[in-house]
Amino acid sequence: MAKAEEIAAGRARWQARYDAARAPRQGRGAAAPEPRTTLSGQPVDPVYGPPPGADVPGFERIGWPGEFPFTRGLYPTGYRGRPWTIRQFAGFGNARQTNERYRMILASGGGGLSVAFDMPTLMGYDSDAPMALGEVGHCGVAVDSAADMDVLFDGIPLDETTTSMTISGPAIPVFCMYLVAAERQGADITTLNGTLQTDIFKEYIAQKEWLYPPEPHLRLIGDLMEYCTENIPAFKPLSVSGYHIREAGATAAQELAFTLADGFGYVELGLSRGLDVNKLARGLSFFFDAHIDFFEEIAKFRAARRIWARWMRDRFGATDDRAMWLRFHTQTAGVSLTAQQPYNNVVRTAVEALSAVLGGTNSLHTNALDETLALPTATSAEIALRTQQVIMEETGVVNVADPLGGSYYVEALTDRLEEEAERIFERIERMGAAKEAERAEDAAAAGRDAAEHAIGPITSGILAGIDNGWFTSEIAESAFQYQQALEKDEKRIVGVNCHTSTITGEVETLRISHEVEEEQRRVLAERRAKRDQAAVDAALSDLLDAVRDPARPNLIPVILQAARAEATLGEICGTMGQEFGTYTEDPRL
Repeated sequence: MAKAEEIAAGRARWQARYDAARAPRQGRGAAAPEPRTTLSGQPVDPVYGPPPGADVPGFERIGWPGEFPFTRGLYPTGYRGRPWTIRQFAGFGNARQTNERYRMILASGGGGLSVAFDMPTLMGYDSDAPMALGEVGHCGVAVDSAADMDVLFDGIPLDETTTSMTISGPAIPVFCMYLVAAERQGADITTLNGTLQTDIFKEYIAQKEWLYPPEPHLRLIGDLMEYCTENIPAFKPLSVSGYHIREAGATAAQELAFTLADGFGYVELGLSRGLDVNKLARGLSFFFDAHIDFFEEIAKFRAARRIWARWMRDRFGATDDRAMWLRFHTQTAGVSLTAQQPYNNVVRTAVEALSAVLGGTNSLHTNALDETLALPTATSAEIALRTQQVIMEETGVVNVADPLGGSYYVEALTDRLEEEAERIFERIERMGAAKEAERAEDAAAAGRDAAEHAIGPITSGILAGIDNGWFTSEIAESAFQYQQALEKDEKRIVGVNCHTSTITGEVETLRISHEVEEEQRRVLAERRAKRDQAAVDAALSDLLDAVRDPARPNLIPVILQAARAEATLGEICGTMGQEFGTYTEDPRL
């Protein structure tokens, strides 16, 4: 067929998918016709493309919504079928205080919960650990045991609420505590739906919140992938996170490439465990930053979907469309917020949120105006929530799928970012090959065999880049170049290096009292005194035995048993650490 005929055939396939998505389904009638118009009453179609008979070279890389390579989105209906999920990231103080904020978010129209944990929890410490002093409840909620999870989700049915948890190093013990809380609610845990971040690669690359060396973490992540695939199919055990990579100073292309490479590594991990690619890929989701350069961010999201679909099909052999889908959550850029003239942050957040929506995000968090100063107040959190609702309800962006598809500028940016990402993938694979060759030489010199890396070539490259500091140095160089541009006034930030006069006074901020830490420590001591210590000791002993057994099929059940006995996060992580050891990053300039 000529290109014009191929485009027409693609439109016909889109129309068939769109009609099928709007057709009556078992148990309910057809969706409402939903005539959509502009604010002035002009009718709008659900999708736009080349006019009949037009020949657009390369259009197969753009395509139609709901069709490979998914550049224009995963669903033929776009947001007409279902808008993005409003998922506000929240957590502060103790579990009771955060539970009150969650209830407010859900009552105000939030579609799901996203849990922010405090620094001790993120690092696997109990609230009474010496390293936790002064940090309890300050950047998120403190969770020491399953009892805290009970309070955190009190009155919130976990089998009816999608829950995202942003934690990586101790993600598996925290997830087990979440499962125990669901069990205590009487929920069928096999039906739970949500996302656990668990992305340890980005910790070594950017955020630096790990517990053990990479290999033990990958063992735990592989166990989690197996467990969720077999027992909780709707729950996504991994959210591959580019957000923290971008916040550390990476460019859009670096965020795109490093994040997708991490995702490819986790696919290799699942395949090394014998998982079916068409099943394991459904358990992966992604988490991106929406920064302030409006069109670059839209192009980044579109390129991400296209690259992922192509690699999953051509490199990893996926045959199911859903295994080729890149589903992603977006958070507006915290690093773009300024302490100067903080009300400007409302504008920045709205622009960034709109770029995420026009880029086809599946869920979205909008930052609050005061987050550069402190945790959000209830007022600023509501403004952040309303920002999404104004975009959803008033702007008309939900009416048309990928309204920027075919834009000369957006398509050129999309192609350019894809090309840059592919060059970075090649570099990562070369690093992996060099590392494996070095390992083989060392093995030969020692008179032993060296099999290929047990996981895969991308994983080898990522581990090599972590080991030699390549990822960190690449991000540092990008951050340095941006800072230089700011200082030379080549880049401008309103209120910082231009338009600095203001009548704005100080904004009210949320402060976490030291009494929160004192209360959390007191409650933790009471729980320890009341629990069945013999059961805790037995569970932790079983856990240590399991960790020391490399042939142990899966560690999740034994960690789950420790959580049921009210073993604390610090106790569980410390027990595993006796065998796994610790990891220290080599300093590099």
